[in-house]
Amino acid sequence: MCNRIAAALLALLLAACQQTEPARPAIWQVDGVKGERAWLLGTIHALPRPITLDSPAFRATQQQATALVVEVAALEDDKRTALAFHRLAAVAMAPPIADRANAADRPALARLLAERKIPADRFNQMDTWAAALALSQAISAGSGDDSGNGADRLILKEMRGKPIREFEGAEHQLALFDALPETEQRDLLSAVIRSAPQAQQDRRALQQAWLHGDVAALEALDHDGLLADPELRDVLLVQRNAAWTRQLMAMLDRGEKPLVAVGALHLVGQDGLVARLAARGFKVTRLQ
Repeated sequence: MCNRIAAALLALLLAACQQTEPARPAIWQVDGVKGERAWLLGTIHALPRPITLDSPAFRATQQQATALVVEVAALEDDKRTALAFHRLAAVAMAPPIADRANAADRPALARLLAERKIPADRFNQMDTWAAALALSQAISAGSGDDSGNGADRLILKEMRGKPIREFEGAEHQLALFDALPETEQRDLLSAVIRSAPQAQQDRRALQQAWLHGDVAALEALDHDGLLADPELRDVLLVQRNAAWTRQLMAMLDRGEKPLVAVGALHLVGQDGLVARLAARGFKVTRLQ
């Protein structure tokens, strides 16, 4: 009897853990004078709980779109991404991470390494950009966020059966970091260190803004963290948005009607895809 009760309680607990949270992210419809049409939906890479996108606006978009466009199509291929990271990031010997950090950031870096029990020599064979990303991942570990709950993965499942296009791919994304001058790589490291105390709070603010389609809140976050540095912002957001706009225009010229699902901060603000397409004469209508 006790075993049956325990098993039933465990089943209830597991079911509760898997309860989904309804998400209502912003969705825009893009219409051109020649009948071109596309949809824009911002995504978020990791969330603490599974979500659903079961809204009338999303279902209508899902049915009408002829293809899905994402940043990276092979999100499930972790091995391929890890190999690309190692190939681009690995160096025979790099200066200690403390030497690559800004002098003012070294005490905070030392505290981070001590708090998370990260040996300093872990980064000795990584380029600075890779060390910064690895440190950022270590900071977020234990937050409860799971990339398996990410909106990008869910949308790929929801759109299964339709053609999938990608703007970049994982290797290209990593190559953007690898191509940064060393000075900018060190700025990236500084940004990670300085944002660490607020990282959890900032992540939750971004998640809540995305879940509720709060575009004003997303715009307020559009210049935070890494994006507060003008040079990093230009490479990691502005230039990419410009390239994606060109790629999307080519798809529309071919008669495709895609759903574009990319990181939420790529859509908002004066540099976002919504503003860029409106500036090109498209009618951009908020659906959700």
